[in-house]
Amino acid sequence: MPRRKKKVEEEGRTTCGYYHISAVARMYNIHPQTLRLYEREGLLKPSRSEGNTRLYTEDDLRRLELILNLIRDLGVNLAGVEVVLNMREKMKQIENQVNELLEYIKQEFFKGREEEFEAKKRSLVHVPVGKPMPVERAEEEPNRNSKK
Repeated sequence: MPRRKKKVEEEGRTTCGYYHISAVARMYNIHPQTLRLYEREGLLKPSRSEGNTRLYTEDDLRRLELILNLIRDLGVNLAGVEVVLNMREKMKQIENQVNELLEYIKQEFFKGREEEFEAKKRSLVHVPVGKPMPVERAEEEPNRNSKK
């Protein structure tokens, strides 16, 4: 029994939200060989169909837009693009680790002390900010200990 291929909609998009290489090349006005080069360099990693056809997802398209922005608008070469993309990934990892640490600290610090924290929070008194009052200087009194 032959395998059925997914139906292809306009612009080379399949029904599952994937784009063929020719459609992506037309959408971004680049040659398909450029997309293949980006894949060889490790900048893009499109998924593959059963027939080994490159299929680009929405995430791949967002990454391609970033790559094209770096190259076209900022003049970054492919090696620089790789460095920027790697740094972005590391920054995301660090951000996730910091968020996990903050969540851990929050849980450990307040664990069993929620009532105490709420009581302290309610005990603070709000003082409204008023208008500044002018201060009049008193005239200087002569020094009583001075010799005349």
